[in-house]
Amino acid sequence: MLLVLDVGNTNIVLGAYEGDRLVGNWRIRTDRERTTDEHGLLITHLLQHRCLGPEQVTGFAISNVVPTMTDTLANVAKRYFGCEPVVVGGNAELGIAIHCHPPSDVGADRLVNAIAAHARYKGPAIIVDLGTATTVDAINENGDYLGGAIAPGIGISSNALFRQASRLYRVELTQPSKALGVTTSQAMQSGIVYGFAGMIDALVNRIRNEMGSGPKVIATGGLAELMRGASETLEIVDPLLTLEGLRLIWERNQHGAVNLF
Repeated sequence: MLLVLDVGNTNIVLGAYEGDRLVGNWRIRTDRERTTDEHGLLITHLLQHRCLGPEQVTGFAISNVVPTMTDTLANVAKRYFGCEPVVVGGNAELGIAIHCHPPSDVGADRLVNAIAAHARYKGPAIIVDLGTATTVDAINENGDYLGGAIAPGIGISSNALFRQASRLYRVELTQPSKALGVTTSQAMQSGIVYGFAGMIDALVNRIRNEMGSGPKVIATGGLAELMRGASETLEIVDPLLTLEGLRLIWERNQHGAVNLF
């Protein structure tokens, strides 16, 4: 069994694969202070809750945008699962060209998404990842990474609004039935959801025009489902795309541990 970890600034998404079949996935809070033992025990418990034993784990792959956690999680793989992990970094040799300068500046999750999108949907494509940040990335017909855009995420932007506006309060992040809100809660939901949908559509359309082709538009990340139907440009919603990319990268590197930095 392969265990993959997509480490983001807000959440860690874990996936367990048997071959190419995802048999379990979990989302836990990213805690930079959590120790190797705490991570190891938590992951072990999550596996056991799905009747999956830690002794079944034979592979381990990590995509991480929080550099201070890399050693901690690599030690989890070694100490709790007896695996040398594949750790994906910005200047990894992933079999694709990276048209950014320097390539090492590109987040691991963005490259993993590019690989998964090309494998699953072919290219050209635009990938919209709705996480702590909102990233919009493009690949060509060969799967090469062309670049993209980075904007504040829905969650952190909403939190800033709640903190700074004295008379506003936290609302459920859900798609309202109409844009014209008749309560404060509806007005905030409209502004957040449809406002971000408009930003996504504007970025996708600009990038699509610059690409000069007809790319598929794929949404992924923890808030991808929220944008389904709100955005006019999103065609495919695949919330666990990054996990699939990690599985593919691990398969390409399974002849030994590879630290891809």
